[in-house]
Amino acid sequence: MRRPLRWAGALVAAACLALTGCGGETDNPSAKGEKAEQKAAPDRVEPLSGTPKPKLPVTVTSADGKKVTVKSADRIVPLTGSINEIVFTLGLGDNVVAKDITATFEQAAKLPTVTRGHDVSAESVLSLRPTVVIGDTTSGPGEAMQQIRDAGIPVVLLDTAKSLEDVGKRIGEVAGVLGVEKAGEELTGRTEDRIAAVQKGIPQPEDGKKPRVAFLYLRGTAAVYLIGGAESGAGSLLDAAGAVDAGAASGLKKDFTAITPEALAKAQPDVILVMTKGLESVGGVDGLVKIPGVAETPAGMDRRVVDIPDGTLLNYGPRTDEVLASLVDQLYGDAK
Repeated sequence: MRRPLRWAGALVAAACLALTGCGGETDNPSAKGEKAEQKAAPDRVEPLSGTPKPKLPVTVTSADGKKVTVKSADRIVPLTGSINEIVFTLGLGDNVVAKDITATFEQAAKLPTVTRGHDVSAESVLSLRPTVVIGDTTSGPGEAMQQIRDAGIPVVLLDTAKSLEDVGKRIGEVAGVLGVEKAGEELTGRTEDRIAAVQKGIPQPEDGKKPRVAFLYLRGTAAVYLIGGAESGAGSLLDAAGAVDAGAASGLKKDFTAITPEALAKAQPDVILVMTKGLESVGGVDGLVKIPGVAETPAGMDRRVVDIPDGTLLNYGPRTDEVLASLVDQLYGDAK
């Protein structure tokens, strides 16, 4: 069973006030229904009211330097879960005809999957007759992207979002491609306000010591066990939650490094952050602490584990406030 930090009970409670999507655990059996409801909340996006009318054509510069003219947003193919979230939340969900496997929210459930982990199927995309395709610099392979472009389809690539600072930029870029800049401004404002509201409620530890959190990427079925470093993408979230990225602080500069007892001993995490399916893939917390080196860390000894759904943790988009709220809630518990 996951437990909040030992000193959390003495902190002032304020995290997650009036916000949906908090995924904190509780030891109170009577609260199981509430916990399940909280866990389910991030599986839906919250579109803006009304349906914006795209003002097209627009010409934009793709991240690969190509000038692209978008004439219609009638049939949109987003190539990442994050971009899919943004399009739906802008109010253009009815125009989306496909999804990436990481688009796990409920409204996208019936859409055909045309990409799996950045592996784009050009044939699948083209079969849907898209009027615009939006991906990022990780979308590929290059041959597939070129095949879509050769068919005359506008393809716009965006820089990959890696931090909270990228949230507004990413929303604005997607809105610009689709000719709904006003909706983009509204969504950016709403998202940034909600992120700020979560941060205002973050408790401060009495001793002033920030929790050290190690982000572990786990895929037990493939024997993949990695610890995140400075480029993992989780550092910005941890910093916003008042925590320290233990991997980066221990000197890991790459995105991910193979987990070793030595690396974990150097990181000395108080808490371990994982994706929900990754945790499930190793057999839950019981399996996690069996990974060499985990049980010897403060986090492993006290079984302090935070899990966030795979489809939302690193998306840096309209639901980042929910991700941050869930992270804060699980880090600091339900102090009152």
